[in-house]
Amino acid sequence: MELRQSLKAIKAGYLLCLLLELALGALWWWQQPNVTFWAVAPIPFVLAVFVAIRHIRRRMTKITISSDRLHYETGLLSKVTRTVELIKVQDVRVSQTVSQRLFNIGDVSLETAGSSSRIVIDSVDGPQAVANHIMDMARAAGKMGDYSRPA
Repeated sequence: MELRQSLKAIKAGYLLCLLLELALGALWWWQQPNVTFWAVAPIPFVLAVFVAIRHIRRRMTKITISSDRLHYETGLLSKVTRTVELIKVQDVRVSQTVSQRLFNIGDVSLETAGSSSRIVIDSVDGPQAVANHIMDMARAAGKMGDYSRPA
């Protein structure tokens, strides 16, 4: 299972920039102001650059869950990777604001044994299902680990 941040807000940002461009174009066409169209047209494109930067940042964080390990990667040019055994996952927490609940996204954080830091991934689609899946995988890894130990 591969987990990335949700792109719902990014898609909404791109759509908003497109609608703003169309609205400014239509307003300029019907009003025929003294200002040239090229003085007003770049405004949505400048906003789209900020949305694109946020889009790139969101795509640079990834969690990959295998049968016994969880890999957390972040970064564009320089990468930071953290690998955690699923057996060591103690707590999976889901946090959602009111607006996140409306769009079924939320923040998932993992607490592991032997580590003082949490692994947090923001704005995940279906966060409760993701948390349940991680806990199920952790339980399965724990049972598998019990059988592999000598008695």
